[in-house]
Amino acid sequence: MDRAQKAQAVEDLGRIVEDSGVIIVAHYATMSVPELEALRGKMREQQATFKVAKNRLMKIALEGKPEAAAADLFKGQTGIAFSKDPVAAAKVTTAYAKENDKFVILGGALGGQFLTPDAVKALADMPSIEELRARLLGAFKAPLAKMAGVAKAPPQKMAGVAKAVPGKLLGVLKAYEAKLNEG
Repeated sequence: MDRAQKAQAVEDLGRIVEDSGVIIVAHYATMSVPELEALRGKMREQQATFKVAKNRLMKIALEGKPEAAAADLFKGQTGIAFSKDPVAAAKVTTAYAKENDKFVILGGALGGQFLTPDAVKALADMPSIEELRARLLGAFKAPLAKMAGVAKAPPQKMAGVAKAVPGKLLGVLKAYEAKLNEG
């Protein structure tokens, strides 16, 4: 690799680090090509990527970035897993490490936060961004569905609800006033 190719590789790695929600560093020393391809396939399914990069170039790419704390992890045969969704890469790497003892998670970085192997595993246990969005949408949708159900009620029931609410409110206010007068 000549000097221009190295500069381009460092620039590409730097862009990966900046654009990713997380980078996870792992040893893959004795893994076969089919095992690496299986890992990459699982990563693609979750919109994540596993890339092998030269340690020295990766360390240069990390210089001056918040993720620079992970630079010390690049020793031996290392690769990086990354994704925009911080949980996606962590889930795949953690699951793959359980299946294949040749794949060892060393740690990583989430923004400026250094991640230990245990922190990567904890991150993998969190719900993904898509799951969180679905939960949030469900939380908003439930009250709206209840309101729609009330709006569909026959006018007689709506009139009953309209009469009941002020009556109950008036009762609560009278009880509060009585309590204030006692004290």
